[in-house]
Amino acid sequence: MSSERSESLRFNYYDIFFSYYFNNEMSCSKMILNHMLVYVYSGEIILEEGNLKTVVRKGECVFLRRDNRVQMTKQPIGEEQFQAIFMHFKRNFLRDFYQTINKEELPLEAEKHKPSVIKLPNTPDIESLFQSMSPYFDSDKEPIEELMQLKLQAGVYTLLNIDKRFYPALFDFTEPWKIDILDYMDENYMYNLSVEEIASFTGRSLATFKRDFKKISTLPPQKWLIEKRLKVARDKIRNENKRISDVYLEVGFKNLSHFSSAFKRQFGYAPSV
Repeated sequence: MSSERSESLRFNYYDIFFSYYFNNEMSCSKMILNHMLVYVYSGEIILEEGNLKTVVRKGECVFLRRDNRVQMTKQPIGEEQFQAIFMHFKRNFLRDFYQTINKEELPLEAEKHKPSVIKLPNTPDIESLFQSMSPYFDSDKEPIEELMQLKLQAGVYTLLNIDKRFYPALFDFTEPWKIDILDYMDENYMYNLSVEEIASFTGRSLATFKRDFKKISTLPPQKWLIEKRLKVARDKIRNENKRISDVYLEVGFKNLSHFSSAFKRQFGYAPSV
């Protein structure tokens, strides 16, 4: 579920994203599909995972580990709009990078970081890397792919120089273990997830996910999600005396009119009854 109340711009230059938010704030619950470095040029970003809260302010950088869900709130500070760069390290890029390094120098005994949100120290390497990309916020000319690839490589080297525990995280190419589909969907039904994302986060290919889902439900996955949201909404209205204007957002609908019409189709009466 996400709510956006600000004017925004976002540019993607070969897996490096330049983001602006001009007014108020933008909040979203985001599934982190790839490892990321996030550097804040102005404003701040608040990252929440469970009970852990991390605030990243101007001139600060954070590492986000893949295969996790994080609540993000991006907001300006005073007159400063929110500006940040999101550097994505996809598996294919990391596999190619891994082939170029000396395996004998890898710290094989290092353990992975346990947190999935890791605020980094403000080193000269980080400052130099991201300040070198700041001109592209205001340039009409798109940078060449080779240059952005070099920036991604520099980002990896920066992480490896900061802490050896990034080695086993960045170069772990195993796919996530299969987890129970219904358990996952019961816990995440309220989020705006595609079928491809659900398949990925339950450790399956899209084809395997569809085959496995047919074994547990006669409904297509998206139809299952809608019915789940509606049943939870009905329970909240009946048993918790929740307002409809709050419930439809809590269960994952973005539009009150769409929620009301879907509710009536499902149960035969309007949600206000």
